[in-house]
Amino acid sequence: MKILILGAGQVGSTVAENLVGEANDITVVDSDAGKLRLLQDRLDLRTLVGNAAHPSTLEQAGIADTDMLLAVTQSDEVNLVACKLASSLYNTPTRIARIRTTDYLNRETVFSKDNFCVDFSICPEQILTDYITKLIEFPEALQVLEFADGKVSLVAVRAFQGGLLVGKPLSYLRTHMPHVQTRVAAIFRQDRAIIPEGSTVVQDGDEIFFIAASDNIRRVLKEMRRMDKPARRVMIVGGGNIGRRLAKALESDYQVKVIEFNKKVCQKLAGELTSTLVLNGDGTDEKLMQQENVGEIDVFCALTNDDENNIMSALLAKQGGARKVLALINRSAYVDLLQGGKIDIALSPAQVTIGSLLAYVRQGDVAAVHSLRRGAAEALELVAHGDRESSRVVGRRIDEIELPKGATIGALVRGGEVIMGHHDRMIEAEDHVIVFVVDKRMVRKVEKLFQVNLGFF
Repeated sequence: MKILILGAGQVGSTVAENLVGEANDITVVDSDAGKLRLLQDRLDLRTLVGNAAHPSTLEQAGIADTDMLLAVTQSDEVNLVACKLASSLYNTPTRIARIRTTDYLNRETVFSKDNFCVDFSICPEQILTDYITKLIEFPEALQVLEFADGKVSLVAVRAFQGGLLVGKPLSYLRTHMPHVQTRVAAIFRQDRAIIPEGSTVVQDGDEIFFIAASDNIRRVLKEMRRMDKPARRVMIVGGGNIGRRLAKALESDYQVKVIEFNKKVCQKLAGELTSTLVLNGDGTDEKLMQQENVGEIDVFCALTNDDENNIMSALLAKQGGARKVLALINRSAYVDLLQGGKIDIALSPAQVTIGSLLAYVRQGDVAAVHSLRRGAAEALELVAHGDRESSRVVGRRIDEIELPKGATIGALVRGGEVIMGHHDRMIEAEDHVIVFVVDKRMVRKVEKLFQVNLGFF
């Protein structure tokens, strides 16, 4: 597939990194030559310096025969104009735009064929807000991801010494909870993936990914590890786009404090938020943290635009007694170093966002994609089509399907019913199949497996 990416920032570079190794022809356009040089040094792709909203730049980048346009620059207006030009002048088949302004997002007609011709809009800030909200709702979890319109959830937890499962085989889970349908999709032990079997014994520190109907998540979490008290007090450092959105989403259900360094931003926040306490100050100020009783905070979220400030404020909060700390970190090297240490959750904005874009790029009928473990693994929701003659999955039991090494089927959704992916389950046409892939390099093989033969059409 020939893909043109406009914008070499965090989102654009992460998308390029994920797609360049999958037999795609990638071109990245940005006005910053330095960003493009860094990208080209790491990846096998083409770059072009120029204004992404100019037809001449798009033509030089090869828009005429591009299959997909990903307009993910920092400017909504540039992204919208690029999509309009791609449709009107070059008839580009698929056009995706990154949109940050809620005024655009609240007016769907802006994206219609009569206006800016955007097939799909993505708002990274809103995706991050929804993601963090789930982590606050389930404070025991490292990740909470939804599939099949929220019917199924994939949750990551860390096993701890003294927990119910530690020292026991996974088969114990089924005997202990016979009335709750759940399945362990994967286990990571010291960054090494283990394909789960009934005889697999859980060890202290294991990162366990389990899948279940969303209604059962809290019951399964209770069995996986000691339940934390529900979160009530949330402190947010950083009143930018993400901090503001998160405070708005939480303030009706939680006691929320926002610390913001810029006085003008504080005044704006105070006018927009109803029950949130807005404080003007520095999130790395230890005295301020003590004054605001950080030791009583259930979830601390460091969400500024500065990685180092987020790391420092999260570490201070943890040292001061905050129960769970979360830091937004753009540099992937920092995320790998800090995740699972004193900082409970190190969040990469680009990795959280990437799944929404990948669902449109993946081959076959892919309904959802979630990037896992900082991009090393993926979970996909694929729709099975065809019949036994035209498909390699339909009309077959799961143990008959030739899944690539490291891929497991966690669950099926059939007509609203959630069915666990046990070995004797039969896959039927139009089933939504949740597949966990511990090695992202195997994703293309999984996609091909779910594609129907041409004869079916």
